[in-house]
Amino acid sequence: MRKLIVFLLLITVVTVPFAGVTAAPKVKLGNEVLLEQYRYLIEGKRIGLVTNQTGVDSQGRSLIDILAADPSLTLAALYAPEHGIDGKAAAGAYVESYTHPALGIPVYSLYGATRKPTATMLENIDVLLFDIQDIGARTYTYMSTMNYVIEAGARFGKPVIILDRPNPLGGLIVDGPMMEDPYISFVGIDNLPMAHGMTAGELALFFNRKLGADLTVIPMEGWTRDMIFQDTGLPWKQTSPNIPDLVSCFGYMATGLGEGTGIYLADKFKWIGGKGIDAQRFADLMNNAGLPGVRFIPEYQGQAGGIRLDITDYHKFNPAKTGIYALTYAKHLTDFKVPKSGDTVVMFDKIMGTAKIGQGLEQKLYPAAMEALYAKELEQFKQERQKYLLYGPYPSGSPANGQPAAVKIFVKDKELYFDVPPYLDENNRLLVPFRPIAAALGASVNWLPQTRQVTMVGQGQILLLTINSNRAIVNGETVSMDTTPIIKDGRTLVPVRYVGEFLRSTVDWHQQEKVVNIY
Repeated sequence: MRKLIVFLLLITVVTVPFAGVTAAPKVKLGNEVLLEQYRYLIEGKRIGLVTNQTGVDSQGRSLIDILAADPSLTLAALYAPEHGIDGKAAAGAYVESYTHPALGIPVYSLYGATRKPTATMLENIDVLLFDIQDIGARTYTYMSTMNYVIEAGARFGKPVIILDRPNPLGGLIVDGPMMEDPYISFVGIDNLPMAHGMTAGELALFFNRKLGADLTVIPMEGWTRDMIFQDTGLPWKQTSPNIPDLVSCFGYMATGLGEGTGIYLADKFKWIGGKGIDAQRFADLMNNAGLPGVRFIPEYQGQAGGIRLDITDYHKFNPAKTGIYALTYAKHLTDFKVPKSGDTVVMFDKIMGTAKIGQGLEQKLYPAAMEALYAKELEQFKQERQKYLLYGPYPSGSPANGQPAAVKIFVKDKELYFDVPPYLDENNRLLVPFRPIAAALGASVNWLPQTRQVTMVGQGQILLLTINSNRAIVNGETVSMDTTPIIKDGRTLVPVRYVGEFLRSTVDWHQQEKVVNIY
């Protein structure tokens, strides 16, 4: 496996009202962080950019234009996902490759003759950038394209840099049936649930467990898992013809799961229904199901009865859960025929990622029983994904879980907070979660789950720590410690004194006051 580097940045306090865009964006996107802090990764290199109309900065400026106008950078090729570089092609429509009329560089289609970058497409570039806004659903193909880009990077020896962006649905809702290996396809590229609650950068790390690319993720500043897109202050760009706004984005999984059943969506994922359905009965069933953050309005579209989504609380609304409930109740109301896979896998099973949902519908299970079909696998994924998450549930500068830690830690007079409290071991050494302390000290950091090791790079130092080992490697030399990194409450904790001093900082531990000052 090639070297994996993940740059972590100190997350700032975010306090944003729900409604709309305020004076200025509160989240700094990965593309802005790249150009402000990590230009050396692309300077002097021929850049291949995988993007579309969503690849803009927080002011709405296209990254294509920004790179092309910078005389110190060389934009050598563009790569377009489904819907094309401008996002206007219809769903499933063939997208042609062509030469950009203004820039004179190739625009290679990754939704035409091939969906994977080929050797020819990559021969004249040195590094691949990926900057596309996702919508948080497993079946949306932009992340499948990212998977193929990472795979191509590994195959052809090209480093891949993912410029991270928010998951519009936030990072807390993880729900829906799990993808099983026999059903993996371009509308479900890996073993994910319907709603994965991960950013593009986090998904890239997850994908790379199988792919082994030279992968770098440039995270956002200011984003936390409890933030939905409306909290970011960022402008929303239509991601595809049928996702013009955030209502459609949130409605995508809630209304779009009925492929081949006769239960269909309308009004850009804001309505779901079908022929033979009593719209009022459908609405009553859904409204009485206790689904949070949404109510359902009965509405007929021609001869089809259905329900219109009225999302009342976007933070609480669970699109994947809502979609399973809607399909389940629709089966009870109209007894549609369930598509079945045979020699070929039908699209319905590809979307669900499993045959279990179709089987449950045929048995006319009710929603709770349907959820039980995938509950175990979903819980296993929730535990697995923890290894790949880059952002915490709370902003730095806010007390974890609403309570300050027993030990106060200050880096350059700024107090740090952690979702797992600092831990004083039997050797009287204070251990802290490694990501926040590394970020505060300006170090890039990486967790290697296979070897249970942490690497930190900063201040001209390269540090390697291993769980339950008292030996650290600093710039290639082995150094002994009188304590060891540990895993506690699902977090990797490292000795704050050794980390601080290895990264050329002074660490003062005032045991009586339980205060650590690092400067």
